[in-house]
Amino acid sequence: MSTSADSSVPGTPAREGSLEAPTRHRIDWRSAAFHDEAALEKELTRVFEICQGCRRCFSLCNAFPTLFDAIDATATGELEAVEKKVYWQVVDHCYLCDMCFMTKCPYVPPHPWSVDFPHLMLRAKAVRTRKEGISLRNRALAATDTVGSIAGIPVVAQIVNAVNRSKPGRALLERALGVDATAPLPRYHSRTARKRLRRLGTVAAPRAAAAVTATAETTGKVALFTTCYGNRNEPELDEDLAAVFEHNGIPVALLQQERCCGMPRLELGDLEGVGRLKDHNIAQLIGAIDAGYDIVAPIPSCVLMFKQELPLLFADEPDVRRVARGIFDPFEYLMLRHRAGLLRTDFKTSLGKVSYHVPCHLRVQNIGLKTREVLRLIPDTTVEAIERCSGHDGTYGVKKEFRDASVRIGRPVAERIGSGGADHYSSDCPMAGHQIESGLQGGREPEHPLRLLRLAYGL
Repeated sequence: MSTSADSSVPGTPAREGSLEAPTRHRIDWRSAAFHDEAALEKELTRVFEICQGCRRCFSLCNAFPTLFDAIDATATGELEAVEKKVYWQVVDHCYLCDMCFMTKCPYVPPHPWSVDFPHLMLRAKAVRTRKEGISLRNRALAATDTVGSIAGIPVVAQIVNAVNRSKPGRALLERALGVDATAPLPRYHSRTARKRLRRLGTVAAPRAAAAVTATAETTGKVALFTTCYGNRNEPELDEDLAAVFEHNGIPVALLQQERCCGMPRLELGDLEGVGRLKDHNIAQLIGAIDAGYDIVAPIPSCVLMFKQELPLLFADEPDVRRVARGIFDPFEYLMLRHRAGLLRTDFKTSLGKVSYHVPCHLRVQNIGLKTREVLRLIPDTTVEAIERCSGHDGTYGVKKEFRDASVRIGRPVAERIGSGGADHYSSDCPMAGHQIESGLQGGREPEHPLRLLRLAYGL
């Protein structure tokens, strides 16, 4: 529910047929009106009426086909004949990727109809969560810190990984938590990224004083938010980032502590849970910024959480807005350094042809295709960008009831990569990369852009 006409995230792009950029309103989620069920149903009806008359978003997620098919199946072909339970099916199929708002909808603010479909879906999820609570399954899937810390115990990690690789184990997981037996699941590592990168020191206790070169946009030294996934599931992702940044004369330090960014909680509409995680992380990140560091995180969803979602949810907190200005996608940061003449281009190895999938949560940051720009600096390297959803979408792609839809959404990406003849395929989102892998023949694994850049440098 919007209560302010001021955009909390400026700089969004102009859209087709409009001379004005779309604006994003703050989310007044603590108000009684936000959680009023009758008001919510009225707003869902209003927006669904607009959507059914437009239908430009039919090719995005499965939320829109679910709505349109239900309308078309009625005798009158009108929304008023659709059962209200269908409204909640639409809500469940929205995974808050933001692509409808950013790329398709002609009725977003400042249009007088003021349609913000993703944040309306977030409101519906929040209303339901406050009323019904969170299921055991959703609690388990969203508890990335807790699950990761338990699954990362050395012996436990081996057991969890073995179970996740076995057919009986996957069948048990499907029965117990509704996690589809065919969905890709991450490995757990007891030797986490934070353990592997202890040599970096922390923001409060840096390894050693280092000369840095600041620019108007960057300080030249970085505090790494490793992320839940990067820390426990693919620690080599953070290792690659540190190696590339250090090669470019950018000192890297770890935060003293970090917790989940809150995106899994946001997907459930657990805004109180998002707030608790925010309180912990913002204090750490502000400490790093005050010490002269920029913040970098290797997962697009985590960067988006701090850049956009938290400033809209906690618009009155200056520190949240400071962090939003001080956090960067890795390749966004590297391109800023390149434009200042500070990025090394002494590449040792060409990459040939790269099929590069652009994740939705990176596209909606409105920073352009910075990953492609950096990789194109490598001699004898061509990069084909694929700007379509992979279908992974947080926990959506692993849940049994949504798995078929998830695979269908991501199939065009997998087919394009499978037939493209590229030397490498890559995605900034490692989970999207593995989703694509599950749709390819032969089990060819993705390579993260940071790994490709490290290979090109010969590090």
